[in-house]
Amino acid sequence: MTVSVATLGFPRIGLRRELKFALENYWSGKSSLAALQTAASALRVAGWARQKALGADILPSNDFSLYDHVLDTSALIGAVPARYDWSGDTVEADTYFAMARGAQGPSACGHSHDTTAQEMTKWFDTNYHFIVPELTAGQTFKIASTKIFDEFAEAKALGYATRPVLLGPVSYLMLAKGKAVEPLALLPQLLDVYAEILSRLAKLGAEWVQIDEPCLVLDLSDQQRTAFERAYARLATRGPKLMLTTYFGGLGDNLDLVADLPVHGLHLDLVRAPDQLEPALAKLQPHVLLSLGIIDGRNVWRANLPDLYWRFKDLAGKRDLILAPSCSLLHVPVDLALETALDPEIAQWLAFAAQKIEELAALARALNEGEDASFVAFSASRIAAVARQTSPRIHDPAVAARLAALDDAATHRASPFAARRDAQQDRLALPAYPTTTIGSFPQTPEVRKARAAFIKGEIDAAAYDQYLRVETRAAVKWQEDIGLDVLVHGEFERNDMVQYFGEQLPGFAFTRAGWVQSYGSRCVRPPILYGDVSRPAPMTVAWWRYAQDQTDLPVKGMLTGPVTILNWSFVRDDQTRAASCRQIALAIRDEVRDLEAAGAAIIQIDEAALREGLPLRRAEWQPYLDWAVECFRVASSGVRDDTQIHTHMCYSEFNDIISAIGAMDADVISIETARSQMELLDAFASYAYPNEVGPGVYDIHSPRIPAEREMTDLLTLAGKHLPPQQIWVNPDCGLKTRKWDEVRPALVAMVAAAKSMRNSARIKEANDAN
Repeated sequence: MTVSVATLGFPRIGLRRELKFALENYWSGKSSLAALQTAASALRVAGWARQKALGADILPSNDFSLYDHVLDTSALIGAVPARYDWSGDTVEADTYFAMARGAQGPSACGHSHDTTAQEMTKWFDTNYHFIVPELTAGQTFKIASTKIFDEFAEAKALGYATRPVLLGPVSYLMLAKGKAVEPLALLPQLLDVYAEILSRLAKLGAEWVQIDEPCLVLDLSDQQRTAFERAYARLATRGPKLMLTTYFGGLGDNLDLVADLPVHGLHLDLVRAPDQLEPALAKLQPHVLLSLGIIDGRNVWRANLPDLYWRFKDLAGKRDLILAPSCSLLHVPVDLALETALDPEIAQWLAFAAQKIEELAALARALNEGEDASFVAFSASRIAAVARQTSPRIHDPAVAARLAALDDAATHRASPFAARRDAQQDRLALPAYPTTTIGSFPQTPEVRKARAAFIKGEIDAAAYDQYLRVETRAAVKWQEDIGLDVLVHGEFERNDMVQYFGEQLPGFAFTRAGWVQSYGSRCVRPPILYGDVSRPAPMTVAWWRYAQDQTDLPVKGMLTGPVTILNWSFVRDDQTRAASCRQIALAIRDEVRDLEAAGAAIIQIDEAALREGLPLRRAEWQPYLDWAVECFRVASSGVRDDTQIHTHMCYSEFNDIISAIGAMDADVISIETARSQMELLDAFASYAYPNEVGPGVYDIHSPRIPAEREMTDLLTLAGKHLPPQQIWVNPDCGLKTRKWDEVRPALVAMVAAAKSMRNSARIKEANDAN
């Protein structure tokens, strides 16, 4: 019996975010498509070499992407919406990036577009965003990209016999949105193309294909189950052996379905669902090659190798096995070795992508040759595990005592929303269709340069503070000049909406190079939550006070909510997520109350990631929603009636959780709706959501500059779902990733659109009166 090591996917961005810079240079016209392709090839080659050197036996290809692997699949099968004026031949770079980002004006290849992007949403319960496929009645499919074949051949020429990665046809259709068509009805046509793809890979020499069907860990309808049966009855005979890959959860009641599929291998996520192994062994045929996801592909904690060895020793003696991460390593940073400034005590508890492959290789070596073959690795793993368990830095008795004293009164505002709304309007005197932004303004190269200079000690704290004051003062004045009703300070002092707070809270550690892809060229450095959390001092009050001193208009206090801080961090695994979230909620509550005491009339507590944390199985939803909503209310409820609490949520499907959003009881919620053409407001209308809503009218994830008429049309659509008195006017999200020459005209147009809606409302009122 042999144990081998596989990776399901490796970080695409490069050791030092080389992909980010290559993409942004191409998009800005500073480099050519050929230069981008050269940089991408170099990253793929380096990735294969690195994984092989670290001990991986089975390497993936087609896990690399210039933007998103779901978008790559749409390009592969020619699923290009009509508005992109696609020629119908090969999906070229212009079309590909227009689908991802929208386009306006001449492109890098000389074509002219004015096109909105496709919708973007979260990849299951991760912070990775994918481009949602759009399918229509009469949809046709064809092979329209050679990327999967080219990258397999590229690896083969270098001596790497890779296992190509392909998003499975059923998951692709389940993730898609259909216009006048049920996506799964398109399965027969799609299978024709998938069969051709597999046949071409076989001719190129591919022995195995990793076919990802993550939707198999979801609750499935009878129609979806039938789709899986039909798909794999067709595809399992097309040439390469199929490694059916599931992750982010357990198969549960889908195990019988999967056990009957005629595939050659099955990957199980044994980190998220460790109990599924024994039932799977009882159901699967002996010839099915098992790939065991035993190293956490989504978190950074070092594995306990001796424990894993004894857990799988007997099984390794009975059948061939593949050891793998639980999912693609896309979700973790590349290499811990870059973190030379990280506290050594904390660093010894961690493993990034490179270290996770080393862990798998050490474990496989021990299972193949005996425990002594990995003596050094096992000893270091054992020492690190004990050190983490016994560290005095993990627990704070004062935090535990405060949590124990938390009572139900801390989770409720003093008065219902109707009374609060009157008190807030008396204080704020806002017009109809009030305008605001979500919080951040562009983090320009100059802002980033000043921050870097301060971190490196090239300028002192006084000089850096003065620079930030100039930027803040200018941003406040500009907002006044264009006529915004509620202002923000711009957040120029903040590196990231989670990191900024975590750096001021005990219990968090931070990396310098621990970048993870969020979407496209957007990368984040998630904090590492390793211990108990408290707030020793105010974090935002001074900057809010400085901004408010520059204007008579209200300036929002800007905070990140406890659920989002939790979900966008690498979270400790030695206590429940709910317990960690409650600790963060109390810290944010302290900040909210200090902002109110300083005079803030509006405080925004962003919960961009609330839905992201929703468990994948419906039976597990309510416990999560109960503690998530409770934590938001702990953070937000300690204020007077006339203090207005806002929250913001990123790309989310709200229909299934609208009652929980209502239970949050925020006075105003802003949401991303521009790409969906206000579709997400259906949930708010059917629920009769009582509080106020700011549906985004400006897609900030695209370089396009929307015109006033476009925003007015969106607000008119919003008016079909909500009464005018409930509607705020704002962009989809924060503006930190955009450029000022995009933001300025877009916000001017947004203010004009709001004024147009007010005028229309006044005219309607006058006509109704007559």
